[in-house]
Amino acid sequence: MFILKRQDVEISSIQHPKRDQPIPILNYQGQTFRLISVFRANQEEEAKAFWRDLTDNRGKACVLLEEPERFSVWGKIRLDQLGSDGAGDAKTTTLTQACLLLLQAVSIDIEDILGNKQAGLFEKNLIEVFQQWRFPQTESAAAVKNLLSIDPLSTNQLPAWEEHHLITLLRELHRLGKECFGNNSFVSRAMDALEDLQPPERSLFVSWLNQTPVVGKLWQ
Repeated sequence: MFILKRQDVEISSIQHPKRDQPIPILNYQGQTFRLISVFRANQEEEAKAFWRDLTDNRGKACVLLEEPERFSVWGKIRLDQLGSDGAGDAKTTTLTQACLLLLQAVSIDIEDILGNKQAGLFEKNLIEVFQQWRFPQTESAAAVKNLLSIDPLSTNQLPAWEEHHLITLLRELHRLGKECFGNNSFVSRAMDALEDLQPPERSLFVSWLNQTPVVGKLWQ
C-alpha cells in the first residue's frame, strides 16, 4: 500500500482484550493498522522486501513506516476483530512454543559446542535484543534466563508475545547464532527441537515460517 513517514501517522496503543499488554496501533486516514514486524535503521532493504512480499505476493494491506531509528511494517485490521479470534490466540500460543524451543536449542548448542564463555556472551546479547525491541516479560536478566529453562510446552509459562515479537526473535536469534558459529550449521540442529511439538502444531509452525518473508529463508 504505502510507504509513510512518522509525521504522516498517529501511533497509539490499546489494551489487548485477553492479555495484560498494550497493542501498538497505527492510524492513517481513518484506517487502523497493527504492528507486524520491526527492523533496524540499517535494514531498509530487508524491511522493504518484507513489505513488498506481503503486499505484492500475499495480497495483504500493509504500510511501511520510515522512522529515524527504525523501519516497521503494519497490517490493516479492524479494532473490533481484536480478541474475537480464538483460533488466532491458539495459533500465537503454538508459534510462541516453537520459537522458544528454537531459542533453547540454539542456547544449548552454543554451550555444548562452544563452551560456557560463549554461552554467557550469547545470553548477554540476547538480553540486549529483548530490551532493545521491548519484549514483554523480559525486563530483567533473571526473566531472560528463565525463558531459557522453562518448559515451552507448558502454556501457563509462556510470555505474552505477539507475532511481531516472534518474527523479530527469529531474525535476531539467527543473527546471534551465525555470529557464534560463523555459519548456518546451527539451524538444522535447532529445527530438530520442533520434534517435541505434536505433528499438527509442528506443521502449523513450519507453514507459518515458510509464509513469513525474510525469516522463513533464514531457518530453512
